[in-house]
Amino acid sequence: MRYIAIIIIGIHQFLYAAETPQRPRSDANIYGHVLDAKTGEHLPFVNMLVKGTRIGTTTDATGHYFLTNLPPGEQTLLVSALGYRQAELNFVAIAGKSVEVNILLEPEAVELQEVVLSANPTASGFRYQPDAVLLGEMLQRKSEVSFGEMLNGQAGLAMRSMGSAPGRPVIRGLGGDRVLILENGERMGDVSETSADHAISLDPLAASRIEIVRGPAGLLYGPSALGGVVNVLTSDIPDQQGGSSGGMLALHGASMNKMGSGFGRYTFAKGNQAFTTRFAYRKAGNITTPEGVLNGTQMNNLDASAGWASEGKYGIGGISLSANNQRYEIPDKIDIEGESVEIRTRRINLQGRWNGSLKGFLDRYQIRFNTVNFNQKEVEITGPPAGSYNEFTGLTYNQNSLNGTLTLQHKAFSFFDRGAAGMSLQLKKMDINGPEAFTPGEVRYNTGLFTFQEIPLSDKFRLQMGLRTDLQYLAALKNDVFQDAGDKRFRVNYTGSVGFNHRPMQGWEIGAQFARSHRNPTVTELFAHGQHLGAGTYEIGKPELQDEVGHGGDMFIRLERKVHKAELALFVNNFRNFISFEPAGYNDPASGYPVFTYQGREARLAGGEMQYSTSLAKGLELAIVADYVHGKMRPDPFSWQPLPSIPPFRVSTTVEYNKERWWAGAKVQSAATQNRIAPGEDATAGYTLLGFHGGLRMSKAGRHVIGFRLDNALNTSYRDHLSRVEDRGYPMPGRNFSATYRWYF
Repeated sequence: MRYIAIIIIGIHQFLYAAETPQRPRSDANIYGHVLDAKTGEHLPFVNMLVKGTRIGTTTDATGHYFLTNLPPGEQTLLVSALGYRQAELNFVAIAGKSVEVNILLEPEAVELQEVVLSANPTASGFRYQPDAVLLGEMLQRKSEVSFGEMLNGQAGLAMRSMGSAPGRPVIRGLGGDRVLILENGERMGDVSETSADHAISLDPLAASRIEIVRGPAGLLYGPSALGGVVNVLTSDIPDQQGGSSGGMLALHGASMNKMGSGFGRYTFAKGNQAFTTRFAYRKAGNITTPEGVLNGTQMNNLDASAGWASEGKYGIGGISLSANNQRYEIPDKIDIEGESVEIRTRRINLQGRWNGSLKGFLDRYQIRFNTVNFNQKEVEITGPPAGSYNEFTGLTYNQNSLNGTLTLQHKAFSFFDRGAAGMSLQLKKMDINGPEAFTPGEVRYNTGLFTFQEIPLSDKFRLQMGLRTDLQYLAALKNDVFQDAGDKRFRVNYTGSVGFNHRPMQGWEIGAQFARSHRNPTVTELFAHGQHLGAGTYEIGKPELQDEVGHGGDMFIRLERKVHKAELALFVNNFRNFISFEPAGYNDPASGYPVFTYQGREARLAGGEMQYSTSLAKGLELAIVADYVHGKMRPDPFSWQPLPSIPPFRVSTTVEYNKERWWAGAKVQSAATQNRIAPGEDATAGYTLLGFHGGLRMSKAGRHVIGFRLDNALNTSYRDHLSRVEDRGYPMPGRNFSATYRWYF
């Protein structure tokens, strides 16, 4: 790979030299190096221009520059580079002499609004695949019961739903553990990825920032992230020390399910230390649809955390302890009065993070860990309407996990820019018990080594390369139902990516990534055999399943010119041994549930997203978002058929008028008919929804923000294609008015 990069650099420099006319020699010259004022690193491809002239250059791969043909006398040199404060340096050009002028640039924090750290560990600001970030007021506007509902409608993101509480994001048609939901960069430690009836064990109000990466992202986070990553940053470990103390209070209410929630956070900072605590409570009733109440969709959620951080000569970091208790119903047996299924979860989470500096080639490091105890019970509640109720716990999950990551950053060297290397560790033991256990438990160990490197070929074009190797051990655990379990699997996985970023001119950015991804089957996909009450299915695993391997690429083009912003992203992914959840075509005689089996298929997903926004007038904005996924699989060597649970083509248009103290807008979102369906899957009709939103910003004794939203204003009856409610005859939520309030103090 080193020799390939040398050849590419040589070709680029040859072409650059051929395109650049040679300047006649002058007696007034300057030369030198551009360096990082803090670390002393030589900075490659820094832009330099002599003020008032057209004379300029960029530093080479070693940070060296040479400027000739300068007018004698006092001159000013303008020097700029991403991540550094622009410098203006005065110097004297002397006729007949070459003067050495070395330049120091002061590092400047890159605006996090534009840099998604989940995609690039060095925060270089260059993108190789589509990403997005939500924070601040935008999070408030999108307040929902679950992260699935909150992110549904973002470019490329849909929602797997079974009521509000277990709503989970789907990226480009991929869900489950193919989409990683992270908390502060580490795995959540719950079981939300295993089934449609399982919820994410964190309240959305706790999020202070959400980063989204579309496309394979297993390079930094380990196997299985074939679809992408949603990283929820909570600030449970205070981000800044030595700042001012302050906090936030938030309220959220909705009419459709009589939901009410409250949230509070306070951070106390003194000296080089900070302490923070947060608290959230949410309660909601059954969902109201245009065709009546959808029973079995109530929920209750309690979330709290406390954290500490410190900054000293050895670095900055801290720890936090959080707890989440959640109770929510599942819409199963909804036609039988007095019967319900309730899922109860409890998660206790200890996490830590430390960033520090080192002397030498490896000059920065970060250590993260997240240890979780998670418990979930599926409880059947029966009894007469006026009598006492009986509870029966048919299935329990008890999981203990430890996730940790060590990332080391190195200085730029040779033709490489600043890069990163590291290792990660995942230890998990999950006991599954109860008379209705449909799968054995598991012990899973995974350790990985990874590296992420960038090669700047010029100030406009750079390459990215990454490689990760994982060793994974999986063992099935016995329980009362699976007394003979004990199968073991050991696998060596590798994932890799090659990408480029090109900025041909001001306002244009082109990026692409080609990746190999790898995913190991879950214990459920391998060994399940029984009725799963919460999902309303009878599931049968397949021990012969092989690892999923994906090869694909995605490319985006972004334009930002004056009042126009646009982005087009395209992708294609081919999978070998893609594990699909397929109906068998008959029902289990004992439970009456439809039988589903796990099968390994060749599969292909392709599609894209389009985003466009413009200013129609001062304060008046228009935004259009559209996405499409085409999924198919090969059930035999001679034919293709549609993949199940693929979202339809969607498009939304938003018009908003935004003033300093208030905003107001309207949104129309449409989904096409989805009739490209797998065998045994129901088609869903297209629909169009109308919504309105607005809000007020007030500043008095702090900052107060009030938001309003009216969703499905026409009370349209529609079915979402990814809904996993047992009976597709039950539609999605009807007209809903919601209000949010946040006070920053």
